[in-house]
Amino acid sequence: MALRCKSLITSLVFFTMTGCTIIPGSHFQGITSGDQTTNIEQELERINIQIIDSSLINQQKQAKPKAKAPSSLTSIDTSNYEYKLGVGDVVTVGVWDHPELTIPAGTQRTAEFDGFKVQADGTVTYAYAANIPAAGRTISEIRHDLIARLARVIENPQVDVKIVSFKSQKAYVTGEVTKPGVYPVTDIPLTLIDALNHAGGLTERADWRTVTFTRGNSTEVIKLNDFYANGDISQNRLLQHGDIVHVSRDDTQKVFVLGDVKRAGTVDVTRYGLNLAQALSDTGGLNENTADANGVFVLRKRNLKTDGIIADVYQLNAKNIASLVLAEQFQLQPHDIVYVTSAPLARWNRVISLLLPSMATLNSVDDITTK
Repeated sequence: MALRCKSLITSLVFFTMTGCTIIPGSHFQGITSGDQTTNIEQELERINIQIIDSSLINQQKQAKPKAKAPSSLTSIDTSNYEYKLGVGDVVTVGVWDHPELTIPAGTQRTAEFDGFKVQADGTVTYAYAANIPAAGRTISEIRHDLIARLARVIENPQVDVKIVSFKSQKAYVTGEVTKPGVYPVTDIPLTLIDALNHAGGLTERADWRTVTFTRGNSTEVIKLNDFYANGDISQNRLLQHGDIVHVSRDDTQKVFVLGDVKRAGTVDVTRYGLNLAQALSDTGGLNENTADANGVFVLRKRNLKTDGIIADVYQLNAKNIASLVLAEQFQLQPHDIVYVTSAPLARWNRVISLLLPSMATLNSVDDITTK
């Protein structure tokens, strides 16, 4: 059937490019009809034409990446996580059986107001314990120092130290999230996914496939879709002070629906995917009086340099009811071109003769940009 389809398209191209009046204006200016016919026939040899049927749908399902088993994933180990204090953080100190060393909670005051702030020199000062190094140290380390200092004046001091205000460390979530902003790094481990959730999640215009993760001078691309779609928790990261998580706007995840449909235009490919039936429905469906239901084509660009093929062309025969099920199961990819012909099918000849040189040009541009 694929050979018949290619033969049909080749024949139609031949008639058009040799000056046949089936398609007015199909001749390229500055090129003779013989050259046009030869060029298009050569281009058609470098396209892969397939019929959208049950076997193709099964191939598509088998090619879909499978989720990794949870046992094979590397999760973030937070069991040994300890927050390290920084300049601006505030701590409170309590000493059992020594109320004179413990500031009582006041109804008009907050623990942050009454606490002890880590000063610019990285120290905190407490009664009988001046200038204790705090920046870059954990609460347990500070508590150990306090016990050693207070033991000089108090027998067996029982000391409790708590952080009541986290001011020194921040991570940044920018771009296409609901609430972009600055989020504190605290004694509760903050992961990249946590930060995105705190920011209200992705917007409708966000690129859900990847986010950029910057730490210092290093930037890493995180495959966010692998996390959400396949449960790949190895894509998660434990955030530190100064980390930046950026979600880009996605203006490229589109499918183009052209030809004899009611509203030709673009349809967005969402994080949940887009099938052929949805794309046709979102553009109003086929024009019942003029569209050729046997001429629903999907054109998908390939890499000519690596694959030796300019494009894949898929044909759907939408005249029978079963085709509706196939269309619902056929998954489109970003930049696919869906084209619906008008009767007769010969009109597709003109479209493919114009699109194939464009595909070759795009491949040439891709080769230049990847060098």
